[in-house]
Amino acid sequence: MSFTKPLVVAGALTLALAAPAIAQQMPQGVPSAEQQVAQLDQLVELDAGQEQELVSLLTQGQERLQSLQAEAQGVQMQIHEQIGPGYDEAAIRRDAERLGQLTGDMTAESALMQARIQDTLTQEQRDELERLAEEQEAQMRQMQEQMQQQQMPAE
Repeated sequence: MSFTKPLVVAGALTLALAAPAIAQQMPQGVPSAEQQVAQLDQLVELDAGQEQELVSLLTQGQERLQSLQAEAQGVQMQIHEQIGPGYDEAAIRRDAERLGQLTGDMTAESALMQARIQDTLTQEQRDELERLAEEQEAQMRQMQEQMQQQQMPAE
């Protein structure tokens, strides 16, 4: 297996499961773990055991991520409130260090969730996700090339 293959599979999983992060910005909200697993099921035909395990993994992982994110936002607000005359450098540095720790924890949690999800899938399902990701990547490149060609002035 090449080095890029796990990255492509991780990328496909990220695309399939990134909907919550994107949807948080949208009015309709975050798709449930069940909705995300149903979407993945359409792509790679999960069995009932996989569906159950994935719903559980996503639910737990999203809860941990939301908790960490809420704490990080609180720390960011604390840092912001400390900006001004008479600032406390030690407090700002302490809060900044905590924010860095929380950011690292969120990155680790996200990576672990993706790894656990990959571990739940069969090799055939991971291969199919890889194929779909490569297909989508090729379509994106083609669209970018078309847009660049359209932007070029006619000679």
